[in-house]
Amino acid sequence: MKEIRPADFISVDISEHDVIEAMKHIQGYIDITPGDFKVVYQSACSFAINRLLGSLTAEKIMTRAVVFVDQEMPLVEAAELLAGKQISGCPVVDHQGRVVGVVSEKDFLKEMGFGVTPSFMQLVLHCLNSKNCMIHRLHNKTVGAIMTKPPITADAKMTIGAISTLFAQHQINRLPIVDNEGKPVGLVTRSDLAHSYHSLGEGSQV
Repeated sequence: MKEIRPADFISVDISEHDVIEAMKHIQGYIDITPGDFKVVYQSACSFAINRLLGSLTAEKIMTRAVVFVDQEMPLVEAAELLAGKQISGCPVVDHQGRVVGVVSEKDFLKEMGFGVTPSFMQLVLHCLNSKNCMIHRLHNKTVGAIMTKPPITADAKMTIGAISTLFAQHQINRLPIVDNEGKPVGLVTRSDLAHSYHSLGEGSQV
């Protein structure tokens, strides 16, 4: 995932003609050149976006109804849960309710012997050509045996700018938000993050 920077929001290149036309519509006398006006405007936009990035935190964009599984849950049950909820992954907790990992489709595929994420048809082709489909590797195993650990987590006060950096650095699709005891209180997904940036982008154009 590409890290989104404040400058990404300033997507319109302001021409001198634009500045002159804008200045004509401002009542009164403005003692400033078009070039200076453009520099001030772009700088103000950058400061505004930075302020918004610093004010929008995980607790404002996260999903609070977190679906999670116990590390001792059989993989069959975990797969049923994820399929039933129509999600591709979720946090994993220990017997004390603390997040100890994350399990996703990638973990299932890795356990099945795929080094990279295959397409659905590649999975079908493999199972059709194999007498013993690799799915048998998932039987009699628990979530804890295949989950990704240690988990990348964050607290509810982390800004979306910092969250974006985590997503980019660790190539993750979801970020469990935990309390001081490490227990899940929310979840930020790529969709949540993208929606928050889209909202900021719309706000910067007002």
